[in-house]
Amino acid sequence: MFDYLIVGAGFAGSVLAERLARVANKKVLVVDRRSHIAGNAYDCHDQHGILIHRYGPHIFHTNSADIFSYLGQFTEWRQYQHRVKVCVDGRLVPMPINLDTINELYGLRLDPEGMKRYLSSVAEPRPELVTSEDVVVASVGRELYEKFFRNYTRKQWGLDPSELDAQVTARVPVRYNRDDRYFTDKFQAMPARGFTHMFGNMLDHPNIKLLLNCDYREISREIPCTTTIYTGQIDQYFDCCFGPLPYRCLNFKHETHHRPVFQSAPVVNYPNEYDYTRITEFKYLTGQEHASTSIVYEFPTAEGDPYYPIPRPANAALYKQYQALAEKTPDVHFVGRLGTYRYYNMDQVVGQALTLFARLAGPNQAALRAVA
Repeated sequence: MFDYLIVGAGFAGSVLAERLARVANKKVLVVDRRSHIAGNAYDCHDQHGILIHRYGPHIFHTNSADIFSYLGQFTEWRQYQHRVKVCVDGRLVPMPINLDTINELYGLRLDPEGMKRYLSSVAEPRPELVTSEDVVVASVGRELYEKFFRNYTRKQWGLDPSELDAQVTARVPVRYNRDDRYFTDKFQAMPARGFTHMFGNMLDHPNIKLLLNCDYREISREIPCTTTIYTGQIDQYFDCCFGPLPYRCLNFKHETHHRPVFQSAPVVNYPNEYDYTRITEFKYLTGQEHASTSIVYEFPTAEGDPYYPIPRPANAALYKQYQALAEKTPDVHFVGRLGTYRYYNMDQVVGQALTLFARLAGPNQAALRAVA
């Protein structure tokens, strides 16, 4: 008899399994349909011995000392500041847009105040920021919107920015200095031995039983569990009774090149050329020393494993129907990006899982929600 059935061995499921097993002394069964733990953060060595991220780059960053400390129980950290370049007009320039981006693109010598004046002169004020297009043109104007954002968004989401909620492009800031880091969070690091090793440490507890290559529906009736924690697609749990929630999917093309370096940045975005959106070179992320290097091309698609909930008002309204149904299902808790149909970063999923644990564990154990 298990106290909890947890569907999914990604961040949300693994954090909850670890806390419930180690702190609350509960018996936990973790089930995942894939052949591995760690969800989309899964990393492994390819046939040449290079550590790669199977499902595209995952870079950990957070402003929460509690979350960073919690995960630090299961891994040593390698400090890492992520940087991205974008190919525009035949040049590789920093992304997010900063002072160097504008100066290199237009052959200018602006200082921070000059950049502010320049962008103010080209910006198109909008009375209300409703769509992703509104956010960008109100900040940097039409030309930069066309060069950097419009076509990339169309490839990534299969929709024009004018059809997407403001939150999509609001995630990407504009900087009036030369800071070329993609993130500015207080804590930025990578698990020193990879994400999969970290997840393995999290799930290494006698109260946790792990079943891989398994659909939870196949065993849920045979193995009794008091409570279910579901990290998969909430619409699929309810058999898509209101219709399927739309997701954006990805295809990956991995390549190994027998030279030390392939490109000049960890990630290079291609907004206007090619079918792929970006190329990632993993040795930058992992710090691995190897004579060869491995890269991955990302191709957004409408079909396949779900990666990104598509933020549109109609989709949010559809999710609320499933959310109402979930609230009437008291012995099942939905968590994670797919379970709550939210575009969360990794640290946000960890925080959500720790919050749910505190609620499940009760007031006597709430103080142990992070580090114990």
